[in-house]
Amino acid sequence: MRRLAFTLTSTIALSAVAAPAHADTAVLAGGCFWGMEAVFEHVKGVRKVVAGYAGGTAVDANYAAVSSERTGHAEAVRISFDPAQVSYAQLLQIYFTIAHDPTELDRQGPDVGRSYRSAVFPQLASQRLQAAGDIARLRRAVRGGRVVTTIETGSFFPAEEAHQQFVRRHPGFPYVVVNDLPKLARLKASYPRLWTD
Repeated sequence: MRRLAFTLTSTIALSAVAAPAHADTAVLAGGCFWGMEAVFEHVKGVRKVVAGYAGGTAVDANYAAVSSERTGHAEAVRISFDPAQVSYAQLLQIYFTIAHDPTELDRQGPDVGRSYRSAVFPQLASQRLQAAGDIARLRRAVRGGRVVTTIETGSFFPAEEAHQQFVRRHPGFPYVVVNDLPKLARLKASYPRLWTD
């Protein structure tokens, strides 16, 4: 009997070590994907962030087509995260307070057009409920209730390689210095427990 117990315990311990940790996915749009990607890359528990396009079709999911404002895509990021380290609710809090301005309709900073809209693309029913609740609370908290973030459906398509990790690769690029580095500074100051280099 002891040997059986030892064998079961050893098997459980080995499988627990060998099994990869669970990861969830979030898809968020809020202006230029360079800054969105940079913010979420620095959140503890986030495993990977991919810049891309959400809400349109695969055939025209490319920068030139999306920039025409005729494809229906939004510049977005797909975030793979460990829910044991950071929750979807925490990601949304950072999204609404640091990554973009949810009161700006079809624009963020110097970028204007539907492709820069504020939109959440839930991957699970629980994410849809969380996002809807957060948007409702934010509308009550924001003066005049002007929160333009929408909840949408649609596939995500990775952007071209030149757009991946753009801020990390080009920290001195003028657009990055003016629009994205301040977001990183705010993230580090506002959420020090969630910040990671």
